[in-house]
Amino acid sequence: MSSSSKIRLAIPNKGRIAEPINDLMDRSGIHIQMSASRQLIAKTVDPQIEVLFVRPIDIPEYVAKGVADIGITGVDMVAERGSDVSVMLDLKFGSARLVLAVPEKSPVQSVEDLSGLRIATEFPGICRRYFADAGVDVTLIEVSGACEAAPQLGVADAIVDLTSSGTTLEINKLRIVDEIISSTTNVIANHESLATKHEKIEEILLAFESVIAAKGQCYLMLNVDKSRLDDVRSLIPGLGGPTIMDIAGSGAVAVHAVVPHVRVYQLINQLKHAGARDVLVLDITRMVR
Repeated sequence: MSSSSKIRLAIPNKGRIAEPINDLMDRSGIHIQMSASRQLIAKTVDPQIEVLFVRPIDIPEYVAKGVADIGITGVDMVAERGSDVSVMLDLKFGSARLVLAVPEKSPVQSVEDLSGLRIATEFPGICRRYFADAGVDVTLIEVSGACEAAPQLGVADAIVDLTSSGTTLEINKLRIVDEIISSTTNVIANHESLATKHEKIEEILLAFESVIAAKGQCYLMLNVDKSRLDDVRSLIPGLGGPTIMDIAGSGAVAVHAVVPHVRVYQLINQLKHAGARDVLVLDITRMVR
């Protein structure tokens, strides 16, 4: 098999979304075969797919330039680099907001109030465009980590940084003035690779989509006498309704359904009282709709 037929997938070598991405790879069946803890390129169980481990901020440009065919990173990283890539699939994890924040006691109430002040950030590209669009002249101070401490240290008057829950901002006595962008983890693709390796890329996307679809769902199986079937069926919030099959040689049926995991705790008790028996609940790894 020629190297040109392979798909190279760039994923973060570290950071807050690295572990969820590794879990996604495992659940989708594209298991990474690691031979060393710090290797740059690794094989997977699929000989047509290899994985490139790089910094999240570098992934958009690696994909744009064709070093990787597809990549997984945050939308914030794509926006920061301004890379010319196709955003293919929202993986629906790693949610965060890029916000403009100031100390709680700061007189600043809007972006316009920051004219002439200092802004600390790890996202200079986004910041330059944001303040230029607002017509506000500021001094950008690029930092690497611990951005939220910059105002306390006297380094900056405000920050532009990612926040998920807002807890870190509260701890550092910062308040949000504006939300610049919201970000989730996405699959991005090189334009040329989409044209020449479309079929294989679609296969990978389907594998990821099936994991996303299965998240929060479980598979419910039970038996019930036909006389109690309507009572049981009325309780099941299945996707498209339950599947019902006759059990040979009996007056009972088997009922199968996909149900939200959060409903299972109370649902089992309700089903038992409605006449269900032999109830079995299974986790779902992948689901193709």
